Amino acid sequence: MSDENLRERIGTIARTYEDIRQITQQVVVGNATLIEEIFISMISGGHLLIEGVPGTAKTTICKIVARLIDYEFRRVQGAVDIQPADIIGVRVYDRNRSEFVLQRGPIFTNFLMVDEMNRLTPKTQSALLEAMSERQVTIDGTTYLLPDPYFVIATQNPHEAEGTFPLIEAQRDRFMFSTVLTHLDPKDELEVLRRECSGELDWGVYRDRITPILGPAEIKTMAATIREIRVDETVLGYMRDLVLATRAHSDIRLGASSRASIALFRGSTVRAALNGRTYVIPDDARALALPVLRHRILLTREALITGVTPEAVVSEIVESVGVS
Repeated sequence: MSDENLRERIGTIARTYEDIRQITQQVVVGNATLIEEIFISMISGGHLLIEGVPGTAKTTICKIVARLIDYEFRRVQGAVDIQPADIIGVRVYDRNRSEFVLQRGPIFTNFLMVDEMNRLTPKTQSALLEAMSERQVTIDGTTYLLPDPYFVIATQNPHEAEGTFPLIEAQRDRFMFSTVLTHLDPKDELEVLRRECSGELDWGVYRDRITPILGPAEIKTMAATIREIRVDETVLGYMRDLVLATRAHSDIRLGASSRASIALFRGSTVRAALNGRTYVIPDDARALALPVLRHRILLTREALITGVTPEAVVSEIVESVGVS
């Protein structure tokens, strides 16, 4: 009876995800992998880092998903003059009440998108990442809890260097997934033009047609269900071996941390649910190895000089590590 109940709840998660994916792709061309990673991160309680060129529908996808899940959504545009208080908030004196009151910053939301995070100064980056990790902020000695659930997507353009402050390794490690977006292929680029011609890319019109499919309470229920998914000892060993391989590879000078192991485990359980399974298989970990590991490894100087990329190294590791 318990197993049957679990299968029913897993089936509900899979169907809900499929509905969200189909609705999102009515206006967004391509980016199916990004939609999956957003949904996995949300249920897992992780955060997502997106690297790529502008104009790849990142903000539009986030707005659609937030509206479908009935999350409060806020967006911050990175700039060098933004201070921590601009994001977290500040206490100001209210003359009418004769006391200090909190003016909450945009971080007090369910779904926060930080565009071009590498344009924020290191001090502001640190304040934001601390809030992401602790799920709380401290202002003038008073601690305030952030909304629950809480989800952050940060973007950065790796092709720009002027006026940017790249995230250090410890900060990048706080993100569950890192994904890289590129320009669309010729077929999808043509589809964008067709949709623009027919008016299907008008966000104002499309937004009014979107109705929430689920809410924050349902996301919490899904997260509880995910914890019941079975993970065999063999699959756990495979996840461990993938992470350990990054610490022994000749092209890597700093391998993935234990946060990578946890992210791989949590993400794999959600991916199993999205595919309607009550158990994790090695393919779940294999499919998520790249977004989990690519931002958590540092290549040697020799590898960088010869043009080796983190993606190539992770792909090599996935191909060489077997299930024992």
